[in-house]
Amino acid sequence: MNRESRTCQNCKKEFWIEPEDFKFYEKIHVPPPTWCPECRLMRKMIWRNERSLYRRTCDLCKKEILAIYPSKTLFPVYCHECWWSDKWNALDYGMEYNFSETFFSQYGKLENGVPRLALNNKNAINSEFVNQTGNIKNCYLVFGTAEAENCMYGRRFIRSKDSMDCCEVEDCELCYENSYSRKNYDVFYAYNTQNSLSSRFLSECRNCTNCFLCVNLRNKQYHIGNAPYSKEEYYKEIKKYESLSISKTTDLLEKLYDLKLRTPLKYRQDAQAINSSGDLLFNCRNIVSGFNCHDAENCKNVTDVWFIKDSQDVFSTYGPIEMCYDTMAMGYGTYRAFFSFDSWPAVDAFYADHCYDSSNIFGCANSRNKQYCILNKQYAKEEYETLVPRIIKHMNDMPYIDQKGRIYKYGEFFPPELSPFAYNETIAQEYFPLTKEEAIRQGYSWKDPEERNYTITLKTEGIPDHIKDVPDSILNDIIQCAHHQLGHSVSKCNEQCTEAYRIIPQELDFLRKMNLPLPRLCPNCRHYQRIKQRNPLKLWKRKCMCAGAKSENQVYANTIAHEHGDNRCDNNFETTYAPERPEIVYCEKCYLKEVV
Repeated sequence: MNRESRTCQNCKKEFWIEPEDFKFYEKIHVPPPTWCPECRLMRKMIWRNERSLYRRTCDLCKKEILAIYPSKTLFPVYCHECWWSDKWNALDYGMEYNFSETFFSQYGKLENGVPRLALNNKNAINSEFVNQTGNIKNCYLVFGTAEAENCMYGRRFIRSKDSMDCCEVEDCELCYENSYSRKNYDVFYAYNTQNSLSSRFLSECRNCTNCFLCVNLRNKQYHIGNAPYSKEEYYKEIKKYESLSISKTTDLLEKLYDLKLRTPLKYRQDAQAINSSGDLLFNCRNIVSGFNCHDAENCKNVTDVWFIKDSQDVFSTYGPIEMCYDTMAMGYGTYRAFFSFDSWPAVDAFYADHCYDSSNIFGCANSRNKQYCILNKQYAKEEYETLVPRIIKHMNDMPYIDQKGRIYKYGEFFPPELSPFAYNETIAQEYFPLTKEEAIRQGYSWKDPEERNYTITLKTEGIPDHIKDVPDSILNDIIQCAHHQLGHSVSKCNEQCTEAYRIIPQELDFLRKMNLPLPRLCPNCRHYQRIKQRNPLKLWKRKCMCAGAKSENQVYANTIAHEHGDNRCDNNFETTYAPERPEIVYCEKCYLKEVV
């Protein structure tokens, strides 16, 4: 089959379906997509609220709880204990399939009837203010996290402990403000840094010990600003920064960024990525357009995934999962799941939402330990296998059409207008930020901030510069977020700003122990500053910027002769660095000449 061009139903841009894609769709018996890869990813994200938490009442036990759903919802919301109990049965909400009504209309009615889980956590011990977590202990305001202990404020702590204010870290301990980093110990303010120890202000470093304000170092120790120091000189110089003030920290971060602009960067960040394209690829093989992928094989259009193979269009999973398509937040042994999310482990699951330990289900929601169910109604195996093909045909003969005129036949993920969340409550706002006007114009709902009842007792300018000057009474203060202090309204901030925040005891203990200044932003705004460091989930075709003896922009002078001599390198690549960006981007060969 030849390569084919299609026009995206959503953004109206052209996208391509490759011969190997057609083979994959044929193998799993689904039609080719009608939305482009980027719009398909955004469509899934609109169904995932991680960070917007509300106080409300459990509709079963009537206790006050935290939930990702506000108090006024069309559907009941149960606390963790009630939802996982035997006090109710998802089959009691089952519906007979109606062939005179579209599938998604019926599914919307089911979703508005069956109880939903307030927070999606499993085995979260002493960790109340968390969501989308599994096997964690003593954590606070962490999201999308697994196997973590004593972690605070951040997203995706994986097998990490005693760390704070991080994003996408794995096997890290005693770390602060690390993003997209792995296997670090006692490392602060680091981006895409691995296997490093007792270091501060690093970017793209590997196997470094006692390094400060460095970019692109490999297997080094006692370096400052990428320059070597003796052990004695290093500790003498570093003593100036034993206790970081907020002004010193800001200045050092600016210097790190400036150093990064004067240093060649590899066109992508990876380790053991064979025959793959994308960025942040670790132990990957045969990946096409993969972003932040770990232990992945034979996949395409996958983002934020661990332990996955033979799948396409998958977002945010912690596997192992296999043979999945157009899914989100699946894992722990899922096999052959399609157009589903937050359902694990699942086998042969189609259009499933929060269905656990289930197999052979179609159009089911908020259920446990079920087999051969359609719209939460139980069938015998033979009935199920006869009815499913009829429903698929019906979905094609009578498609759902949303308010923007987009058509949903079998093979399309859930329509965004059925999502219980507003666009700015979801993770879509983090990856594809929109203003309220843009979101509404594109057919998405928007939630204005709720009125908050608090009195700020400590303004931003009143926060002590050094942690040593912070009194214990700070634990009683309601602190003004700097974005609010600067005169930004919450709606203008566009980062789910909470306007004010508090310091908790374990946070204060951590900052004092590590001699770190108090944060000036609320947790949501801090999270958004971290994800701004991340390159977009998009690839551009570019040429290596090595122009012979110097970089193309004449900023960096090569330290060693390259294979192409004084001529410009003619290597091409796909990169997440857009052509107009200021960074110096080298191909792998030129980069390794300078770094290793």
